[in-house]
Parts: sequence; C-alpha cells; structure tokens
Amino acid sequence: MWNYNFYVYILTNKTDKVLYIGVTNNLERRIYEHKNKLVPGFTMKYNVNKLVYFEHFENINDAIHREKQLKKWNRKWKEELINKANPQWNDLYNKISDQVGNDNRQ
Repeated sequence: MWNYNFYVYILTNKTDKVLYIGVTNNLERRIYEHKNKLVPGFTMKYNVNKLVYFEHFENINDAIHREKQLKKWNRKWKEELINKANPQWNDLYNKISDQVGNDNRQ
C-alpha cells in the first residue's frame, strides 16, 4: 500500500511579523526552496523562510482543506497554534528531516 505525505506549514520572517501558510508534498525540499529564494513571490519578497509550524496529512484533499482553513484564521489564532507546538518560535527546518523521514518510511 502506498503512503502519501502532504504537509501544511507556516513560515515567518526573522522578526516573526509576517506569516505565510503553504502546502506541499515534500516539506524538506519546499522549505529549502524558500530559504534559498528559489521561487519568486511573497516569501522571497518579504524574506519569509523560518519554519515555525507544520502538520502532516496522508490525503491531499485534507491538507488543502486545512491550508484554506488556517488562511482564514485571524493572526491571534495562528499565533496560538504556533505557540502550542513551538513556544519559542524556533526554526524547525533542521529538525524536520527526522520526522519527515519517518513519515516517508511508514
């Protein structure tokens, strides 16, 4: 049986002022692209490349639904979500390879 992995993620900038929500099927690659400014757009323009939150899904429709839901949330709700999982708003990029790797091996 195939296991599929999709991720909804939240990025911010170094001052934690700007939030960006995205969805991807390869979190490690996508964050690398943001960090290295390989894709023109909002995150490149506003230097948004610090991964502060992510969720894993096995179904793309569930991931897209969650992304749309989070994008409708107000700033306070998004901050509370991040604070529960990552109170220091640390950059999770260096920590994701273990978790993402485990998701891909299941």
